Amino acid sequence: MFEQVKEIYAYREMLRNLVAKELRARYKGSVLGFLWTFFNPLLMLVVYNVVFSFVMRAQIKNYAMFLFVALLPWNYLSVSVLQGAASLVQNGALIKKIYFPREVLPLSVVLANLVNYLLSLLILVPALLAFKIKLTAALLAFPAVLLVETMLVTSLVLCVSVANVYFRDLEHIVGILMTVWFFLTPVLYPGDIIPARVKPFFNLNPATFLMEAYRAIFFYGRWPDWSSLGHLAAGLAVLLALSLVFFSRLQRNIAEEI
Repeated sequence: MFEQVKEIYAYREMLRNLVAKELRARYKGSVLGFLWTFFNPLLMLVVYNVVFSFVMRAQIKNYAMFLFVALLPWNYLSVSVLQGAASLVQNGALIKKIYFPREVLPLSVVLANLVNYLLSLLILVPALLAFKIKLTAALLAFPAVLLVETMLVTSLVLCVSVANVYFRDLEHIVGILMTVWFFLTPVLYPGDIIPARVKPFFNLNPATFLMEAYRAIFFYGRWPDWSSLGHLAAGLAVLLALSLVFFSRLQRNIAEEI
């Protein structure tokens, strides 16, 4: 596994170029180009504010922002997994042409979506201030929470990308599973309305803690639960290591299977 990581690092320039290519390709041919990175979250915020302030009057104060602070990291997770599932298959010609660590392809998807999420903060933070939501020192916890989420995202993308080479239906199944996962994660609703009898099952979902941690630091101005974050990080470190091993085992025959 350590040799695997060293090889990926050796190809870091290729990884950087793939991330840049991924970001450029998303808005290629559009009039506004890269500005859509900012307009997409801004338009989302406007729509949510109109809908939940005038059409569906939510019981939670500033519900649009309550939703927005969790929806942005959820989109980072969801879009990464959905795009990552097809990353190896879509680059079959490149895989057959030259040698490089195959992990670079799914990792480029993760990093491109990470950049998009970080850029969306340029909309999120001013919006929080505009809605008179107080920002506190708890924001200093953001890098730690983001790192833990990125460990989860990377683990999932590595697994689904290489598995999809051998089982092409997985790409479609993942789309369905992500929809189910979305509704089982407190994005649209607060975690404290989950009934006590099923709460232990929701707590098995790593995204539950992550969404609540983002809400704590951005919306409520509180520090996340450091103990839970530490336990989750330790568990995801193991999952990431296993994902690298899983990818290494299955990637040997990728060129023949694509």
